[in-house]
Amino acid sequence: MRTPTPESATRVVELRRYTLRPGRRDTLIELFEREFIETQQAVGLQVLGLFTDPLRPDTFVWLRGFAGMAERLQGLQAFYGGPAWQRHREAANATMVDSDDVLLLRPVTPWPAAPVASPGGTWHALVCGLREPADAAVRATLRGLPGLWLDSEPAENDFPRLPVRSGSWVLGLSTAPPELPPVLRDALSQSAERLTLAPTARSPLR
Repeated sequence: MRTPTPESATRVVELRRYTLRPGRRDTLIELFEREFIETQQAVGLQVLGLFTDPLRPDTFVWLRGFAGMAERLQGLQAFYGGPAWQRHREAANATMVDSDDVLLLRPVTPWPAAPVASPGGTWHALVCGLREPADAAVRATLRGLPGLWLDSEPAENDFPRLPVRSGSWVLGLSTAPPELPPVLRDALSQSAERLTLAPTARSPLR
């Protein structure tokens, strides 16, 4: 899969992975798709992808995008201080054990402006922790690879109410399992993690 065009106005992306209480995944997904998509979009937040992981039944994975860091701060303040989250936060939080496994990223390859469907109905993610931030050579290599690639957003998380993981990261997303290029293999701080992601009914990445 090559990155679709035209490019969207997505400059910052969160990869959010939640550990849920046993058997509560479908409850959270139903609530999220009913209450938290349009209400986030209304304040400028972009719901980019919603996924289950067939190998991890008590997890929920989603991607949220922003036009930039300033828009991220403004949108998060508006949503988490707004009526939809205030009304449903207790029900959402009751499904979760942990919601702090979050990476703050920036697209290396342009994020698609329109929904994209995987021919096989499944997306694959490659999560790479790096010893140092990706440099220009690494980013240039990633731009030539199939799929969507992101690396760590260098700006500080200015909404500490929602923690993000420290360190340097690269995320690859594709409709087929992404290859680990040598330039990343040599820079890893830990073993790369592979995820199989099944889109939910209302996920823009299908």
